[in-house]
Amino acid sequence: MSRIASRFAALKQEGRGALIPYVEACDPDYDTSLALLKGMPGAGADLIEVGMPFSDPSADGPTIQKAALRGLRGGATIPRVLEMIAAFRRDDDETPIILMGYLNPIEAYGHERFCVDAARAGVDGLIIVDVPPEEGDLLRGPAAANGLDIIRLVAPTTPDDRLPVVLEGASGFLYYVSITGVTGTRTASTDELAAAMPRLRAATDLPVAIGFGIRSPEQAAGAVRAADGAVVASALLNTLAGTLDKDGHATENTVRDVLAQLRGLADAVRSARR
Repeated sequence: MSRIASRFAALKQEGRGALIPYVEACDPDYDTSLALLKGMPGAGADLIEVGMPFSDPSADGPTIQKAALRGLRGGATIPRVLEMIAAFRRDDDETPIILMGYLNPIEAYGHERFCVDAARAGVDGLIIVDVPPEEGDLLRGPAAANGLDIIRLVAPTTPDDRLPVVLEGASGFLYYVSITGVTGTRTASTDELAAAMPRLRAATDLPVAIGFGIRSPEQAAGAVRAADGAVVASALLNTLAGTLDKDGHATENTVRDVLAQLRGLADAVRSARR
């Protein structure tokens, strides 16, 4: 059983949902992003999504776009991102790590080489947002051969008859994009989230995590009442950005403030179903 499946199974036994925070690799520099990554499990992260900075993150709103550019300025490359994961794994062999990114850098690196190196570094799953299911074979074989879960995205606009196509070859969990639009722009209501779940549950036995637009502890709690996990990205990145100095460098507050915010989210998620 993969780390992702094991973690969701354990949380189901505990009767609670997963908190999945996001960190952009090398934002604003390698050491700061590694410190955040290492600190997240202790602050309440159940799984962690690590962004691979890309110059044209088309699914992302302004907050993650800016984080990606900071990450690129901070020296992010695929080898550097995988080096960060490997450094994290020296101290933590349990917390699932999911890489989120775009296909272009992987194309340049090589599909099979990427999957081999990602697995060796300690990655558990991949969210490659601009690969449609019809082109999923690009990564499906190499990912499966190296024990990597392919995590697919479903939106409110995904028709029922397309769900089997999207879900073919999916593993780990299903990522429900709760809004129509890019990351960090608006938030789906509790009623909207609850209404979306029955058709997803009917289509798959995979856990469902909700992302895009979850900013507050209350919203994270609402997401795990409706589904199996809550992904929080832009809210944490906004906090990080607010701690940087005028030159865009990390300060003594950067790691502290982001992890403090994460603890508040974790408290809400862990008490949501009580």
